[in-house]
Amino acid sequence: MDTNYYKNNLLNRFLYYVSFDTQSKPNAKSSPSSIGQMKLAKYLQKELIDLGLQKVEVNKHSVVTAYLPSNRPALSHTIGFIAHLDTSPECSGKNVKPEVIENYRGGDIALGIGEEFISPVYYPFMHQLIGKTLIVTDGNTLLGADNKAGIAEIMTALEIIQKEKLPHCNIRIAFTPDEEIGLGMQYFPLADFPCDWAYTIDGGEVGELEYENFNAATAKVYFSGRSIHTGYAKDKMVNALTLACDFHQGFPKDEVPEKTEGKEGFFHLEHFAGDIEKAELHYLIRDFDLKSFDQRKQFVLDWTAKFNAEKGLKIPVECVIYESYKNMYEVVQQTPQAISIAEKAMDLCGINVIHKPIRGGTDGAFLSEKGLPCPNIFTGGYNFHSKHELISLEGMEKAVEVITEIVKFKKM
Repeated sequence: MDTNYYKNNLLNRFLYYVSFDTQSKPNAKSSPSSIGQMKLAKYLQKELIDLGLQKVEVNKHSVVTAYLPSNRPALSHTIGFIAHLDTSPECSGKNVKPEVIENYRGGDIALGIGEEFISPVYYPFMHQLIGKTLIVTDGNTLLGADNKAGIAEIMTALEIIQKEKLPHCNIRIAFTPDEEIGLGMQYFPLADFPCDWAYTIDGGEVGELEYENFNAATAKVYFSGRSIHTGYAKDKMVNALTLACDFHQGFPKDEVPEKTEGKEGFFHLEHFAGDIEKAELHYLIRDFDLKSFDQRKQFVLDWTAKFNAEKGLKIPVECVIYESYKNMYEVVQQTPQAISIAEKAMDLCGINVIHKPIRGGTDGAFLSEKGLPCPNIFTGGYNFHSKHELISLEGMEKAVEVITEIVKFKKM
């Protein structure tokens, strides 16, 4: 097998995919939330057809699905591989200009004209990347490795499987929109995607194998005030902004993202907007443990009721809680081969497995909740959602190797 040929194809695929502006748009009413996602979906549809896959479809919501039947009678089970089309709305994804650094020698990396730097002082993992080929941004946008690296890795694995005629089970492929804003999976054609289990290729450093994630909800809290001329406001004005500030002080100050790690849950104030008459706060509620998660949601409701009682407001504060996604752990544990086969594949590739909880969510969390076990596998990338995003080409190659090994294993 000509590894340099496939390595170059992997790099070129990735560099081309990141040229599509697929940044998702928060508060979108429909999916895909950006036209670039549909453009990339259509391109991938053609590429999948050219690779010889069957049942290649793109629905009106830009969900791409495809099927590759098994080429061995003993490999009759079906495994899915999934990556998402969109990039994060937290950092610009337009006009991405990637830069390739061969044989990284260590030290700071100047991005673009040098106004931005990536430094091992802040990112110690860079010491592990010395000698690797790195792909970085020009300092003006994110890179898009989250999750176009996953797409490139899946596509390159399919190319190798097909051209080298590797043994493989039934394979289903899906590329999904709007993962970053939690919107795309409601349009996922699960009934047309039958698998024994699946993997999202959406993790970080080489070796990551994730099958636990937050239980997640959003609390939106609404405040009503009464505006009046400040010169005559005594005993008349009700300032919704002040009420919102007072309300926020009732939350535990150490249970926030910037002070928690591992499996510690948190409340996160992610949005504060309004004026004297109307204000609203949006909180992310996160916890790995379901009992603690329910307690966190109840805390917000109880604090709202207590706040209303203390303030004696004519128009009480209103709180609405929206469920987001659940921890995939219980579902994945019911299909242990989804983990054990990935571990064995990584071992064959000379990779040390890193088991870690996801302090966030993936499309796999939504699919697991629907009954399809879906752990998450590394892409080889770092610093997602940031102008300092980077990925190693060697890490991407390892992800490709793991995919091609996973599909060779018999179902246990």
